[in-house]
Amino acid sequence: MPTSPHTTPSPREGGVAAAMSALILAVLLAALDQTIVSTALPRIARDLNGFDDIAWVSAAYLLASTAVTPLWGKLGDMFGRKRLYLAATTVFLAASVACGLAQNLPELIGARVLQGVGGGGMIVLTFALVGDIVAPAERGRYQGMFGSVYGVASIVGPLLGGVFTDHLSWRWAFLVNLPVGVVALIVAARALPAATRGVTARIDYAGATVLAGIATGLVLVTSFGERWGWGSPAILGLIAATLVLVALLVPVERRAAAPVLPPAMLGSRTVAFSSLIGFFANAAMFAVLVYLPTYLQVVHGVSATLSGVFMLPLVAGLVISQSLAGRWAAHVERLRTILLAGLTANLAGLLLLGTIGSATPTLALSGYFLITGIGIGMVPMVVLTTVQNSVPAADLGAASAVVTFARSIGAAFGVAVFGTLLNTGFADRTRGLPTSTGFDATRPDSIGSLPAAPRATALDAFAHATASGYLWIAPTLAAGIVLALFLRPSRKPGDTGATSDRAAEDNVLVA
Repeated sequence: MPTSPHTTPSPREGGVAAAMSALILAVLLAALDQTIVSTALPRIARDLNGFDDIAWVSAAYLLASTAVTPLWGKLGDMFGRKRLYLAATTVFLAASVACGLAQNLPELIGARVLQGVGGGGMIVLTFALVGDIVAPAERGRYQGMFGSVYGVASIVGPLLGGVFTDHLSWRWAFLVNLPVGVVALIVAARALPAATRGVTARIDYAGATVLAGIATGLVLVTSFGERWGWGSPAILGLIAATLVLVALLVPVERRAAAPVLPPAMLGSRTVAFSSLIGFFANAAMFAVLVYLPTYLQVVHGVSATLSGVFMLPLVAGLVISQSLAGRWAAHVERLRTILLAGLTANLAGLLLLGTIGSATPTLALSGYFLITGIGIGMVPMVVLTTVQNSVPAADLGAASAVVTFARSIGAAFGVAVFGTLLNTGFADRTRGLPTSTGFDATRPDSIGSLPAAPRATALDAFAHATASGYLWIAPTLAAGIVLALFLRPSRKPGDTGATSDRAAEDNVLVA
């Protein structure tokens, strides 16, 4: 049976800045590696002769980082977050070197799996460490910094990948992690607080395996559903297996001495609703961050670098709203208001993006991007702060892992669903266009091969397919708004212990 949970003394005032700097660098690296390879994939496929399986380079990282998130969070609760964080960072850096030195595609995919294992631990343990370092009243402000870094990395990642690929080598997309990561590792080793007391309990291998299986099924279905066929035996089998594992999760966790996901947490309304809101918000966020640059490049004919410049209003809105939301989150009574405001702004942004066409003026696009960025920035870290402030300190890692897990699955879901909507809509709208010139409805970059009149039709079709995709994604944010209306933040900013009996009653889901 476990003993008392470990505690972590707060670092001195001067050490907070150093600790946060190290954590921000780590989040930046882990977040970048989810997107930095996207623009390098064609060159990687050519150099390593692996066009058929190149999608696994991205999917392997996402799959591994999502699958291990709950386990890293629980192990941090049990054995001390600092030592686990340093271990995760070391694994990430070693795997980055292996990625940069890979001589064939299987080697690269294997190294990406290992890199995802380390990156997933870095992210979830960073969020949990903030809960150790700062008081509940300040968590929102600091979590907002990490949210801004995460959002900016989603935009900057593809640009850096393109620069490295064009001017150096795609290998530098991985090797660049080493000098930055070593600095972060050294600073973290010195500045992060160490656990003063640990727990002794058997690791919940069964629960970790079930959760990893659920994550694997969800990521594979969302990443390869369109490629393998949504009605194919492989996808249907994965869906069935995932549902079986979901049904087994609660019974398995109830029997565990130190469950990866404590059953009480699984029944908490705050944790459940916040995780769903994070899922919906991240689905919309990544549909925007991944596909808006594609719209700009295809429809408006800008370069990959210039598309990043066009996205600056969105980044500005994200950074500003993250900062403000973090400060406002110091007042627990404002948490639900901030969530509602952010989700509403995000929904408004998606509805505006649902009006874009091939001739939408740049000024109008900038306004739409700004509103969308404001909405995106106000939600994720407030969701995490809400959950962290509702659980005992001993469960900070597990609670942070639940939210991070939900957000990771949401990102994969948003990208996959929007990609299907975009491709299907574009193909439907371009039926009848001549293919003799080399035009292929599955490759928007082939639009340039069309003569002037059909090209204009194809560009308009792609713009309308993009807009329709955002209108289809919008209801997920409406669902998030409904959930936020029933969310009850349960702890006052000054509290440091477990939730009160009354708060616990409010947090339990009623069957």
